Amino acid sequence: MKNEQFNIFSFSGKMKTLHLSWIAFFITFMVWFNFAPMLQSIAATLNLTKDEVKTLLILNVTLTIPARILIGMLTDKYGPRLMYSGLLAICAIPCFMFALAENFQQAAIARFLLGFIGAGFVIGIRLVSEWFDEDELGIAEGIYGGWGNFGSAAAAFSLPALTLLFDENGWRYAIGLTGIICLCYSIIFYQSIRDTPQGKEYEKSKVSGALEVTSKNYFFLLLLMKIPLYGALALLVWKLSPSGVNMFSPSISYTLYLSLIAIYVLDCFQAWRVNKHIFQRAIPHCHQYQFKQVAVLNVLYFATFGSELAVVSMLPLFFLEVFELSPAAAGLVASSYAFMNLMSRPGGGWLSDKFGRKPVLLILTAGLTMGYLLMGLMNSQWSVGLAIIVAMTCSFFVQSGEGAVFAAVPLIKKRLTGQIAGMTGAYGNVGAVCYLVLLSFVDYSTFFLIIALTAAIGFIFLLFMDNLEGKTAEANTTETTNLIDVT
Repeated sequence: MKNEQFNIFSFSGKMKTLHLSWIAFFITFMVWFNFAPMLQSIAATLNLTKDEVKTLLILNVTLTIPARILIGMLTDKYGPRLMYSGLLAICAIPCFMFALAENFQQAAIARFLLGFIGAGFVIGIRLVSEWFDEDELGIAEGIYGGWGNFGSAAAAFSLPALTLLFDENGWRYAIGLTGIICLCYSIIFYQSIRDTPQGKEYEKSKVSGALEVTSKNYFFLLLLMKIPLYGALALLVWKLSPSGVNMFSPSISYTLYLSLIAIYVLDCFQAWRVNKHIFQRAIPHCHQYQFKQVAVLNVLYFATFGSELAVVSMLPLFFLEVFELSPAAAGLVASSYAFMNLMSRPGGGWLSDKFGRKPVLLILTAGLTMGYLLMGLMNSQWSVGLAIIVAMTCSFFVQSGEGAVFAAVPLIKKRLTGQIAGMTGAYGNVGAVCYLVLLSFVDYSTFFLIIALTAAIGFIFLLFMDNLEGKTAEANTTETTNLIDVT
């Protein structure tokens, strides 16, 4: 694809793949957050308490944690075309379930299952990386992620207006419509996409069941980085236990805690099974990769995408309660935060292509830290216009940072891109769960200030990341070595 020009207005070759991919991601995000702008109407219909509403927000992003890791592995094995089409078709089912829910329990189960659709992101990361060269990869991944993320903004300003065409159950029709769109596009995607350009072989992961690492120290770091993934799930169990909304009995809660511990032990065993050879012989230098790069990007995505998911979920309520706007107006105003995805995430990828991954990430992480500090100062004394400007400015740095993170992910180890993207993406959902649980205990101002603190911690971790510059080795299927230019 080296001779094909990057032309955003083209709909052929690699550009067709890019456009069909971001549309798929757009639909997943629209379905994933189709309930956030209509929470007040949904709560009134289902007689939900304020605590139950916040629990739905947490449930909506929880299953995505293991789903992104699982889907990343399956994508590396079976290819993006099959996985994205299947995901869209299957996830239409819990979307319809939520539209038909009659009480909190039914709604909670549907939102939990619907979190699986958030795994679609990692499929597109692998697909786009197959079609674009390294000097265009940042902006291509940025367009995929940024234009796709705009699905939440589209839901925020279109679905509340759509409900006005119906009765008090209008939210059911709006959410059901997004499920129909999701189902129909799964067929279109399957019929229109190839995993790789003509003549290029799809390089599959050699093993399945766990992420490969290439040194003993990185094996133990991998086990350490798995702990927050299970910790976030344990946090959800606690939220649903008698200490939270009392959806689970004490016996069920303890059973789930023990199950998570058992699954973590099994996960560690799988990692050992896949990587035990590194304790027996050294991996040739040309086949090694730095897992610490993955760990740093995980922390950064916790602060960037994790905060975006949390803020997108709660911002309509924030503007409704703090500035006393109508639900439709609050949804429209809150969409300004996600609206920046159209330009900021591609911009972060483009800047990374031009000026280097690490320098750009340092600047953007510092910017989002300051942005959340300003959002922590917002209150009812501010004008709505100024609040929107601050939210959009903060959003620029957050989403540009996401674009810069995933401009780096495909350059770490090509054949493991799906799994690396899955783990990094999962950390974004870990962040969302942590932030949303935190929101149930603190006020809005404290919520934004704590996000700023975690972003500052991410900045410190970033100082330990190596520059992804020069040449990186990638073994192909014939065990020869290709040098990939990542400058």
